[in-house]
Amino acid sequence: MLPELTLATPVSLQQFPVGLPVSIDVFVVLLVVAVALVLFVLQPVSIDTTAIALMVALILLGPWTGVSPEEGVSGFSNPATLTVLAMFILSEGVRQTGVIQILTRKMEAFAGDSESRQLIATVGLSGPAAGFVNNTPIVAVLIPAVTNLARKTGTSPSKLLIPLSFASMLGGTLTVIGTSTNLLASDIWAQIGPTGEPFSLFEFTQLGAVVLAVGMVYLLTVGRYLTPARITAEGSPTDQFGMADYLTDVVVHEDSDLVGSQVRDVRRGDLDLDVFQIVRNDRVIVRGLPSERIRAGDVLSVRASQETLEQVIEDDHLVLLPELLDAGADEDEPLPQGFDPERHEWNPPAASPETNPDDEDGENDDEGEDDEEAHAAEAETSLTEVVLLPGQWSKRRDGVAGFEREFDATVLAIRRGDEVIRQRLRDVDLQAGDVLLVQTNEEVLDRLRTDTNVVVSSDERWEEFDRTQIPIALGIVGGVVGLAALEYLPIMVSALAGVVAMLFSGILRPEDAYEAVDWDVIFLLAGVIPLGIAFEASGTADLIATGIVAGSAVLPPIAMLATFYLGTAIITEMVSNNASIVLMLPIAIEVAGQLGVDAFAFALAVTFAASTPLLSPVGYQTNLMVYGPGGYKFTDFARVGAPLQLILTVVTTVGIAFFWGL
Repeated sequence: MLPELTLATPVSLQQFPVGLPVSIDVFVVLLVVAVALVLFVLQPVSIDTTAIALMVALILLGPWTGVSPEEGVSGFSNPATLTVLAMFILSEGVRQTGVIQILTRKMEAFAGDSESRQLIATVGLSGPAAGFVNNTPIVAVLIPAVTNLARKTGTSPSKLLIPLSFASMLGGTLTVIGTSTNLLASDIWAQIGPTGEPFSLFEFTQLGAVVLAVGMVYLLTVGRYLTPARITAEGSPTDQFGMADYLTDVVVHEDSDLVGSQVRDVRRGDLDLDVFQIVRNDRVIVRGLPSERIRAGDVLSVRASQETLEQVIEDDHLVLLPELLDAGADEDEPLPQGFDPERHEWNPPAASPETNPDDEDGENDDEGEDDEEAHAAEAETSLTEVVLLPGQWSKRRDGVAGFEREFDATVLAIRRGDEVIRQRLRDVDLQAGDVLLVQTNEEVLDRLRTDTNVVVSSDERWEEFDRTQIPIALGIVGGVVGLAALEYLPIMVSALAGVVAMLFSGILRPEDAYEAVDWDVIFLLAGVIPLGIAFEASGTADLIATGIVAGSAVLPPIAMLATFYLGTAIITEMVSNNASIVLMLPIAIEVAGQLGVDAFAFALAVTFAASTPLLSPVGYQTNLMVYGPGGYKFTDFARVGAPLQLILTVVTTVGIAFFWGL
């Protein structure tokens, strides 16, 4: 029989009129977990915010959770947290040498125009590499490479991007440093496992190799036919975003109400219209566009619906440029004075201060336009697709307007999965995984390429890297792996030593190191680690394990092992992978103990399942990264991932029994 409410509690909780079926400690911990799960699933705030709130709640309720203030904040100094932080920095050091780009070039040369070879190259490069380098930068680098390769050869990028994400996840099972989940599982195992030792670097590599091989075969065969081609292989970005009816050019009349006003003033009231480019006297103006004053004769490139465009043309005395061109082709139709149909521009005589209110001092504010190099650089404008990575943009509340201010660019459309948002963009809150169709110039593109929070997915250029640093960077990573594999140093110590070597060798600057860290993951780890302490200290893990064993008495151990794998995989889809490992691993170890079987087997099943959530775009950050660029529906991940998840349930369970026994 389970214990009744004890009297060894604070006075405020002694006064319950009836006894509880569990101890008050367990009740409080389960209540905290229930609230945290709701927040993790619904995400009214970011996941890392929920994790920190969870940490604070466990400390405040310490008399019942058993978590002291020191234990509550111990996640920040936990070996798993520090190792994950170090691996982010080491991965950035490898990326900045350009070695991944070199491998990508070789991948493109091998793949050619064959979809089968493209698929082999994609999973063959992303899978094994993810065992040693964080899979987020791998996927970030490969998104533009895969997208451009697909478009050059007439392949839908959608056919390659889910396999890219899945392979990088499966590759993370090769080593303990492959994912943050593995490192966290290793730390929990060291704390509550029977051995008291963390996993060694290659503790489960043989099983990870089998899982990766099976997954790659699936993606190349069955998965290939289940992966949909959501984005057409042909067409320009405007075609793929369906922008043909939303983009056009208008010419400003001399008597237009817009003359003299700033571009930002065009967005008045509820008017859903954006000016993303001005053509004036052979000059294309993109930089500083919001503050630019409109002049008579300007050709404005605008984004607007047909209804909005008709309203603006009528109210503000504008003329559609295509109509002027048609008039120019018809000799019977008179043209407005000053319009040149051959140059596609309408430029009245040089304006005076009276006709250009922005020239208050009577000077032509184009006096600097004789700088041909600057004008040429600004004229090189283009439509570019930008992917927002998990992190910064999903937390900001200034949305599209904030992005445009930060990068001095104009957002024309947003693709979120299979949905394309073309109207009311200023009302849209940006989310991780969104793909923005942006009109910008080369200077801004250079800034976007170096921003670690975004990926320029349609970019055909590569950053200039110092290739001479490749042997040093690979040597440092090799040293980190070697020292940990030989158990000469703990993984945390060797990884931190590698970070120091990266900084002292000049491969990374300190600011590069800070920017390389995914702080969301660090705070998430630090926040959920105390939950494992509470599970053990309060007896919650033991209680849940007792219930599971009692309710599943007829199942053999291997069936229980498979159940834990599949259950953890499903839970990971709803909460983060690190939160699921903290919740499930203590229970799995307790269940194994009560069944009298090897606890390590159950720990591995939970670890592998938490590292490979395959059923939704929100289950893992690499899925979210390819969600927008692939134009996928939410259900496409389950369509491809559900059969693979079931296959891996069998393969992982049988593999554990084969390699380690029960």
